[in-house]
Amino acid sequence: KRPEISNAFTFFTARTPGYQIDVDRERCKKMGVNLTEVFNSLQTFLGSRYVNDFSLYSRNFRVVVQADTMYRNSVAQLGNYFVRNEAGKMLPLSALINYRVTENAQLIPHYNLYRSAEFNGNATQGYSSGQAIEALIEVADQVLPAGYGYEFSGLSREEIIAGNTTLIIFLISVVFAFLFLAALYESWSTPFAVLLAVPLGAFGAIGALSLNTSLSNNVYAQIGLVALIGLAAKNAILIVEFAKVRVDCGMDLIKATLEAVQLRLRPILMTSFAFIFGVAPLIFAGGAGAVARQTIGWTVLGGMLAATLLGIFIVPVLFVLITKIAYGRHKLDRLQKEAGQRALRPSSK
Repeated sequence: KRPEISNAFTFFTARTPGYQIDVDRERCKKMGVNLTEVFNSLQTFLGSRYVNDFSLYSRNFRVVVQADTMYRNSVAQLGNYFVRNEAGKMLPLSALINYRVTENAQLIPHYNLYRSAEFNGNATQGYSSGQAIEALIEVADQVLPAGYGYEFSGLSREEIIAGNTTLIIFLISVVFAFLFLAALYESWSTPFAVLLAVPLGAFGAIGALSLNTSLSNNVYAQIGLVALIGLAAKNAILIVEFAKVRVDCGMDLIKATLEAVQLRLRPILMTSFAFIFGVAPLIFAGGAGAVARQTIGWTVLGGMLAATLLGIFIVPVLFVLITKIAYGRHKLDRLQKEAGQRALRPSSK
């Protein structure tokens, strides 16, 4: 009934027909039959019992006693099994036991030493595995009677344990990228113009996964998102680096940015589309493990398209705004004035 879950099933059933055998202890006592002999006879004839080993033809053989198959087909054949009483007489087991038809579980598995029933299922298309897990938790809390609990196992358990570590890894990756860029430009402000292009790649990746409902935001998509940090920043670096060099040399901020965009547009498009065409085989992958490759392919493809087509317009604007805030009007005027003085200085020749 929950739309988040599809193909839910379990192999557990409590309606398997069977027989409940009860030993009449009062009758055994009156007839002088030891209860241990009754239970040992039932175990030997129905379940088998190990006796010993013997050697023959240079081989060891194990002796196991059990009633033949034709004498274990029906519960009525218990009358063919005999047990000896204290007087040495052989009495049929059917005279000492009672049986009735019952319905029980054929097999009861255990989890963490508790008797359990295992349920399996998948998330419906359009819902994530996390939403399916939340739906299971809500249903269990509503319908399970007192004294019953639940645990997750397999991939679901690993996903719950992982929790929000993906977000932490993503943030750590962004921080390290920021530190590398700060060391490269020797500035704390310029890396922001580069890293603010990363959300564009994430937006494109999430959009691609949302449009393709057969894929979900799994660990392969998260790997693609981490890779997009470097891929999206690469295009921004090509613009920001050229613009920053010209601004530091005294060129007007707007003019330097437009010149950097014009010079680096072609390399950005060439490298970006070369990468996009390179991951195309992942999108059309088939066979074993195809979903993993398709997820990475769609994630990176959508992210690179957004980072390329939107980044070439947004990154220059971000660079201009951040540079104006970081440098200030006075510093920009001073850089331009120093550049003009260098241009007017007479040559030593």
